[in-house]
Amino acid sequence: MDAAFVEWSTYLVLGAFAGTVAGLLGVGGGLIIVPVLVFIFTGHGFAPEVIVHLAVGTSLATIVVTSISSTRAHHLHGAVLWPVFSRLTPGIIIGTLVGAGLADLMNATALRTFFGVFELLVALQMATSARPAPHRQLPGWAGTSLAGSVIGGVSAIVGIGGGTLTVPFLVWCNVVMQKAVATSAACGLPIAIAGATGYLITGLNETRLPEHALGYVYGPALLGIILTSMLFAPLGARLAHRLPVPILKKVFAVLLAVLGIRMLVSG
Repeated sequence: MDAAFVEWSTYLVLGAFAGTVAGLLGVGGGLIIVPVLVFIFTGHGFAPEVIVHLAVGTSLATIVVTSISSTRAHHLHGAVLWPVFSRLTPGIIIGTLVGAGLADLMNATALRTFFGVFELLVALQMATSARPAPHRQLPGWAGTSLAGSVIGGVSAIVGIGGGTLTVPFLVWCNVVMQKAVATSAACGLPIAIAGATGYLITGLNETRLPEHALGYVYGPALLGIILTSMLFAPLGARLAHRLPVPILKKVFAVLLAVLGIRMLVSG
C-alpha cells in the first residue's frame, strides 16, 4: 500500500475522531491530536528533538480553523460574552506568545513530560466531574489579564485551545456554564493564532524539520486533520443529545490517562 496514502488516511481518521470528541464532550482536540501526532511522527522517523514541538505547533494550527467554526455557532446562539472575551484576550495573546517561546527553549523530554502530566490532570478532572464552585465575580482588567496570560501560556505549551482552563475559571467567576463554554470557544481563536504563529516563527531556524514543515507546523497533518475535524464536529454535537455523555466522559478520561502515561513513559 502506498505510504503517502496511509499517512493521509491516518491524519483524516485522527481529525474525524478529534472533531467528533470535541463536538460530543466539549473537549478540545489538542489533547488527542498532540500525543497521536507524536506517535505518528516517531513512526515516520522524524528527528526526536523536534517531534513534540512539531506535534504541538501543528495542533495549535488546526485549532485556528476549528475554533472559527465553533465560535460562529456559539455566537449565533447569543452565548458568547464578548466583553469578557475582550478583557481576557490581551493577556491570552501575551501568555501564548511567551508560552510558545518557553516551549522552544524546552527539550523534547521536558515538553513531553509537561504535556503528559497536564493530560493526566485533565483525565482526573473528567473522571471525577470536578468543577469549581462559583465564588466571586470576574476580576478587573489586571486580574483577567493575569488569568488570560496563564491560560494562554499553558495552552501554548501543550497545544490546546484552552477550554480545560478557561471554562473552570469563568465558572469560578459565576459565569453560567453554557456561556462559559461559548466564551471559552471564542478565546481559543487568539490562543491558536498566537500559538501557531509563535511555533511557526521559533521553528524557522530549526534544521532538523521534515519536508513540508513550516516552522513547527507540519503541512500534511494540518490539512488532513482540518478536513475531517470540521466535518465531524457537528456530528459529535448531535450525538451529545443521544448518547450517555457522563459515561462517555469517564471512558474518555481513561483514554486521556493512557495517552498521558504513554507520553511520560516513552520520553
